[in-house]
Amino acid sequence: MITAINKHTRILIFLVCIILGFMITMQLKSHNQYQNLAVQRAEDLTVRLKEVQEDRDKLVKELDEYRAGRISGAAKKEMDELKARAGETEMEGKGIVFTLDDSKQAAKAGENKNLYIIHDDDLLRVVNELRSAGAEAISLNGQRLIGSSEIRCVGPTVLVNERRLAAPFVISAIGNPQTLESSLKLRGGVIENFKFWGIKADIVQSDKVRIPAFQGKRTFEFAKMVTEEEKKEDHKESVQAAENKKETAGNAQAKDNKVTADAGKEQPADRRNNAGGGAQ
Repeated sequence: MITAINKHTRILIFLVCIILGFMITMQLKSHNQYQNLAVQRAEDLTVRLKEVQEDRDKLVKELDEYRAGRISGAAKKEMDELKARAGETEMEGKGIVFTLDDSKQAAKAGENKNLYIIHDDDLLRVVNELRSAGAEAISLNGQRLIGSSEIRCVGPTVLVNERRLAAPFVISAIGNPQTLESSLKLRGGVIENFKFWGIKADIVQSDKVRIPAFQGKRTFEFAKMVTEEEKKEDHKESVQAAENKKETAGNAQAKDNKVTADAGKEQPADRRNNAGGGAQ
């Protein structure tokens, strides 16, 4: 009987051990799978993080390039405008072509024959009238006129941008054609004066006037560019000078107020003295 019980007990224990072993095995397997899943998840996240960082770096680079492109574009546009204003680029647009030639009339007895030919002051007057009328670009016999361009007589020729020019003189100007022409046809203006002496003066309006770029030399012997640091220093000095001036004015006002107050205190005594003197 005891032997049978022991036998059953051993069988039961054996079965329990098998079950426990199976459960432990499954637990270990599940744990290993979880660990493998966690490792795989970490690896996936690492790869994804790397991809996101690469995308971010790419976007930052593209943004920098975009900003640089915008700045470069704006700077280029501003530079082109400055070059156009300085006469360094060829220009084209609506305007007029004004042709001047010496008079064919012979000088009368006693008259100065120079009155019948074109001089530098005649050309300067025309150029000034056109600029006042809003001309955006002007050329004289193909020479672009800028702020430093000289127009002066040298013998029978006129010197412009260090080049000798002779009549006929062709002045081209870009701007409102009607306004430019009207500025030269004013009563008592340049054309009326030219025609009085028989000087040829013809104006043609055009939808396509081309002005070449300035080709002369541009040098600065005395003038220099002012840097941003110099501007800041000048501003600082101006502010300091204004503060000093204000402080000086305040001190002077305080001094004047003190003198006035002192004079007011002495005045009653003077009146008493005067009164006493009068009584005596």
